[in-house]
Order: sequence, then structure tokens, then C-alpha cells
Amino acid sequence: MFTEKEKESINRSVLFKNVPDDITRKLLAQSQKCTIPRGKTLFIQGDSADRMFVVLKGWVKLSRISSSGDEVVLTVYSTGDSFGEAAALKAGLYPVSAEAVSDCHLMSIKASVILKALTTHPELAVAMLSCTFQHLHELVLQLEDMKALSGAKRLAAFLIALAPVDAGSCTFSLPYDKVLIAARLGMKPESLSRAFARLRDTGVMVSRNNVAISDIEGLHDYVEEERSAGWKQVGA
Repeated sequence: MFTEKEKESINRSVLFKNVPDDITRKLLAQSQKCTIPRGKTLFIQGDSADRMFVVLKGWVKLSRISSSGDEVVLTVYSTGDSFGEAAALKAGLYPVSAEAVSDCHLMSIKASVILKALTTHPELAVAMLSCTFQHLHELVLQLEDMKALSGAKRLAAFLIALAPVDAGSCTFSLPYDKVLIAARLGMKPESLSRAFARLRDTGVMVSRNNVAISDIEGLHDYVEEERSAGWKQVGA
């Protein structure tokens, strides 16, 4: 059902990385693999939460509709990321909507399967708590960057995370459209265009959806400069 590569992604996910192999195998036997085309909604904000998911391939957007009716993009998940755990285990409602922003392969498991396994395998509870903590930590870091970094440096941090290398130069393609990237970074599309223009001086060139970075370490230093300045101001 799942390929070896997909099993590796599942085992590395926050949801399963602390779960013993024998328990993971039992849970996978009760899971489903689904193919979701780009643009399809998995669930919407307010739906009954009965499943949790792990991304095997592709990108999934999580968003909320604000009181003013605007869509707020909270995050975009990719291979190895999991979502829907807390709401599903609580048997509540999904607090967000989930949409495939590329063709996706997902692992889906019913909350009832996990809850039943918890009665005989309490170590699963640690995995669930770790998962919830990880998602909270990611949101805190995201909020920190929104407060501490300029638009250009938020974009630089985003590109560093996508880069296939940790040093030197590289080229890669943007994973989804620039409108979504702007929303993910808390920017307007025109602000994103200006941010890309500002990054030219740091060796970042973009042509359509292709990005070339001349010096990853230099770009990292560019981001950390502002982070450090922000913390000094907080401590002053």
C-alpha cells in the first residue's frame, strides 16, 4: 500500500517518529493512502474532525476565514508534515480549512483508530503531545518572524528553507504560486515583488518560478542580522 519512500516519510513525521516500529506498522495497516488533485479541499473550517493526515508528497495549505471574511493562510505543509491531530483526538471541529495547492499523496488515519491504540499503547500519547507542541512552536516562530523581520527578510528565510543545500549556490523552483507565497508570508503580492527586487543585492535572482541563490550562507547572515537587532531592541 505504502512505498518504502512513503514509509520513511511517515516514520520521520512528528506524528510517528517517537512511535515504536511495531505499533507504526499496525497503524499503517489501518490507514489509507489518498491522492488529492491540486485545488481540492480536504475539509473546511467547522467540519467534524475525524481524521488526521501525513503529507507523503506535495503541498497542503491550512487557512482560516477571519471575521471580516478574508482568508488568512496559516501555513503550508509538505512531505513528512502532519496535521489535524489535536482536533481529531478531541473529536471536535477542524479549526482550519485544508486545501491541496499541488497534486498530493496523503496518509489518512481515523482518530478512532489512534484512540483505540492509546488504550493499549500509552507511548502514543507522548507522540500526540510532541506533535501538538511542534505545531505550536512553528506558529510561535512564524509570529516572531512576522514581528521581527522585514518583508524582504521573511522572504529570504522562506527561500533558505526551500534551498536544497546549506552552503554555496543553488537553483530551485518555487513550490507554489507567488500569490500564495505572499499570503503565507503575511504580504500583499505587490510587496512580494518588491521583496524579490530587494534581494537581488544579496545574490537572489528570480525568473518566473525559478530561483537562483549565489550564496546561501550570505543570505542566512542577511536574515540573522535583523533577528539579532530585533532581540537587542527587546532587551534594551
